[in-house]
Amino acid sequence: MIGRLLKEPLAHFLVLALAIFALYGALNRTDESRSDEIVVTGGKIEQLAGLFAKTWQRPPTASEIKGLIDDHVKEEILYREALALGLDKDDTVIRRRLRLKMEFLSQAQSESATPSEAELEAFLKGNPDRFRIDPTLAFRQVFLSPERRGETIEQDVASVLEVLRAKPDTDPATLGDPTILPLELPPTRKASIGQIFGTGFAEALAQTPPGEWAGPVKSSFGLHVVHVGESRTGRSATLDEARDSLAQEWTNERRRQTEEAQLAERLRRYRVRIETQAENAAPTGRSP
Repeated sequence: MIGRLLKEPLAHFLVLALAIFALYGALNRTDESRSDEIVVTGGKIEQLAGLFAKTWQRPPTASEIKGLIDDHVKEEILYREALALGLDKDDTVIRRRLRLKMEFLSQAQSESATPSEAELEAFLKGNPDRFRIDPTLAFRQVFLSPERRGETIEQDVASVLEVLRAKPDTDPATLGDPTILPLELPPTRKASIGQIFGTGFAEALAQTPPGEWAGPVKSSFGLHVVHVGESRTGRSATLDEARDSLAQEWTNERRRQTEEAQLAERLRRYRVRIETQAENAAPTGRSP
């Protein structure tokens, strides 16, 4: 068992890492703790080696481990020297990275919470319009093109309506003009209809009584004779229907409230003074 363990490459790697760590400790040991001391811990060495192994799909060699440690020490030295010189001050990139980290901490705190059934129910009741189920409509349409019909388009609409009402078995496709628009749609959300035909068409279609041919209904393409076969009004969603979007919106709202509360708390520690342009303007003219 022990002999087999000693033959494992991973065991060799761990022994090697600890040996190098011990060597660094011996070389950098002092009698007193110094404020300018750089300590490379065993955990840090394992982290550096782990990142190397993940990148290169193999454990690092002894010389590569030493190179990783040397590079980490170099980075730490340059980082401390840069801070000592104040190079982090008024640097837009650094400021934004630090802001993002602070915001990430706030978001992580908010997103770790899971809403209860009661909280989701209360959020739904407090924001019913955000979780409404859109009206749905099923319809057929006959398209009449203004370019083809010209000034007679209104008369042609009346003629098409007369034929469809008098002879219900007539194929509507034989009465209209060629179009890429769908001639028939199954029950479809009103918003989706608006994306195809235009918002005005969808609004007018929702007001059309179902069960009979009506028109003209205007779209951005021309005029239409329509037959609404099914119309369902919009309504508020139930908790089960909106559960996923409710949970996401609840989390977003909680994050926003948390960020605002934390900012307000931090703001109390500071005195903010906003200078006007007049205060910053250089004096002009000659002094008396």
